[in-house]
Amino acid sequence: MGQESIDPGIARALRGVFDPCCRDKGISVMDMGLLHRARVEDGVARVDLVLTSGWCPFASRVLTDVETAVAGLPAVERAEVRIVWDEAWDSSRLSAGARRKLRFMPDPAQVRDRAEFIAAHMQEECHDR
Repeated sequence: MGQESIDPGIARALRGVFDPCCRDKGISVMDMGLLHRARVEDGVARVDLVLTSGWCPFASRVLTDVETAVAGLPAVERAEVRIVWDEAWDSSRLSAGARRKLRFMPDPAQVRDRAEFIAAHMQEECHDR
């Protein structure tokens, strides 16, 4: 995804549109790396998104939220939002902030003894039951 294929105004607008699965963590569609391409030509915004999964139950919600945000831009008369199926999403598309927020385990460099770390967390899990 080249930056030249993303209109900066659309990118700014989509920083306020949240992935429904990650809204509680404050992760936008931009942070998730869902924006593939976005441009405005003759008042028509064309936005292409990559979904995290082809089975995403919130795909229509994401499309609607993106369309609403983009259609509200001053230079946009109409917005067309579509899903790109010929490119797969992977975690390399996550922003650094999203990656930190979604990390379930600490950075490996922060764990001195892997076995000790796992044993301690297994013990915590047993106490939670």
